[in-house]
Amino acid sequence: MDICTDGEFRRSGFQNDLVEAVEGFVATARPAVVRIWQGPGGEPEEQGTRQVVGGKLRYVRRLTEHQLLFLQAHAPSPVKMTVPSPNQFPAISFQPGVTDQFYPTRSDLLRDLVSIIKREIAALVEDGVPYIQVDEPRYSYYVDPKWRQHLRDLGEDPDKMFEEAIAADNACLEGIQRQGLTLAMHICRGNNESKWYAEGGYEPIAERLFGSLAVDRFLLEYDTERAGTFEPLRFMPRDKMVVLGLVSSKDPRLESQDELLRRIDEASRYVPIEQLALSPQCGFASTAAGNLLTEEEQWRKLDLVVATARKLWGA
Repeated sequence: MDICTDGEFRRSGFQNDLVEAVEGFVATARPAVVRIWQGPGGEPEEQGTRQVVGGKLRYVRRLTEHQLLFLQAHAPSPVKMTVPSPNQFPAISFQPGVTDQFYPTRSDLLRDLVSIIKREIAALVEDGVPYIQVDEPRYSYYVDPKWRQHLRDLGEDPDKMFEEAIAADNACLEGIQRQGLTLAMHICRGNNESKWYAEGGYEPIAERLFGSLAVDRFLLEYDTERAGTFEPLRFMPRDKMVVLGLVSSKDPRLESQDELLRRIDEASRYVPIEQLALSPQCGFASTAAGNLLTEEEQWRKLDLVVATARKLWGA
């Protein structure tokens, strides 16, 4: 592998570093149904507790420094660090009757979250990290009719929220020193115990999303029909890379190299092949529970990604 991460082994979930490093989160009883997961055993998320915002947020310590120190001590090649999008938290941590005592609206909460993520990204740049990825599953809400209706049921305008989400992500990157830095955004539809929570192609958001986000590359879920066709890639600016998430992180079945080459060829009808790259659809363990794959199955998929990429694009 040419780029190393720590696999997020030092996190219980892809977003949890923020909850642990920022003051203002409190544990509350989880609602009866948080969201409906689909897939193997796709029952509603279990009862329990969750972390919600129950006070003014205060940045107490770095989110990712301990992970970076581990990487710098062990990685034989350049490193990539990941941070959650600020848009993740108003969706899961705003609880009426609790959060609104400190932040009247989700938009008010989002503004403070932007300043926290922006500060962490700036610190990673200062640390010399050459590749920073923002993980952003919430754009999937705006391609799935059932989630758009859910937002309306909450009294929110999904189109207005979509525009606000783009502005928030861009605000996190504003003023960042870009020389020698790759900024990426990963977009998926949920990834927990081989389940997902959203479906729908990129068409409803592609032109605005791809044309507006100030990142260098997009890592896009494309391993099943849930992600739609490659046609929305026609809106991708010519100065951005597209990393096709064609290899499933949920299904233990090993894709064939011929299948991957065929699909990359299909995508190249909309984006020149020199602007394309290949990856798994998501991490194999966005949460501590992981997905329904063995370690051996995960390695086989990573080997396939590397072999296919080198066959197409060279070493």
